[in-house]
Amino acid sequence: MDLADDMPPDTGRASTAWGVPPFDPELAVALAGWGDAAREPVTPENLAARQERDAAGRPRPSVRDLRADGRFEVEELRVPGPPGGPDVTLVSARPAGITGPLPLLYYMHGGGMITGNAWSVLPRLLREWAAPLGLAVVSVEYRLAPEAQYPAAVEDCYAGLVRAVAHAAELGIDAGRVVVGGKSAGGGLAAALALLTRDRGGPCPIGQLLLCPMLDDRNDTFSSHQMAGIDTWDRTSSATAWQALLGDRYGAADLPAYAAPARATDLSRLPPAYIEVGSAETLRDEAVAYAQAIWQAGGQAELHVWPGAFHGFDTFAPRAALSRDARDARTHWLRRVLAQTPRLHADAMTP
Repeated sequence: MDLADDMPPDTGRASTAWGVPPFDPELAVALAGWGDAAREPVTPENLAARQERDAAGRPRPSVRDLRADGRFEVEELRVPGPPGGPDVTLVSARPAGITGPLPLLYYMHGGGMITGNAWSVLPRLLREWAAPLGLAVVSVEYRLAPEAQYPAAVEDCYAGLVRAVAHAAELGIDAGRVVVGGKSAGGGLAAALALLTRDRGGPCPIGQLLLCPMLDDRNDTFSSHQMAGIDTWDRTSSATAWQALLGDRYGAADLPAYAAPARATDLSRLPPAYIEVGSAETLRDEAVAYAQAIWQAGGQAELHVWPGAFHGFDTFAPRAALSRDARDARTHWLRRVLAQTPRLHADAMTP
């Protein structure tokens, strides 16, 4: 399929024929400070250059850096990957000095399936959740597209999860209290992982944390057209990323839900979900539709649509009031989910 067939006819800032939700004023000021590069779309022509720029510029803290003068125990693990695939690197971290098994946040980084790394997300995860909640974190270094296409990334994540849970005692984690989570591409992978573990009878998470998740390869929701050329991640970037991930399967009618969770026809027996998105975001409508589909299947989903928020708003403006509110809501949900007994979730997921 020619990528141009799926592109909007005009990707300029005034490309939509509808009204556009205004950005939160505080977020708008912060975004303006990043300049035009913050909204430069990813295209097939600039993809390689964007990947090189990301690899060179994105932080990749060392294990020593992540240990933060002894506040955290951190190690890199090489574990067997999926059949026929390479080993997978897991970065395992936990607050130092806490004995006994800890609940685990098994986390997939963002980056549109085409950029990012497992190390860059950890300082924030350790500061915001691991330390205050007494939580262990495992961040997954999955293979990126287009060098590795579907199902490489999700299978890497599944192999790492199976290994981590199988070796829970060695890692000091509670295998009965595992939350899968991620942001953007990582949110989509977390949703796919919840489906995959359910269908394969794999480890049973007690929750899925889906932050502005990348769920729908079809790229044809109202919000994807509405926010074209306006959001920090618009439908041009989405189309580029999905084609990089799916290759010849891009747009296929029979695409599995493990590739694009919005394709799922059965969302029953899934762990409770936290789903978050911005009102001024390309991915808004697919995230809202996913929450609604979970409810219709009899499941639990807590949905937050932050008014005036664009994709990745809390990264661009971490001190903004809306970003602080979003962090608080995520933390409150995590605390509630982790406080519940694993048996309640296991019973709820039994057919």
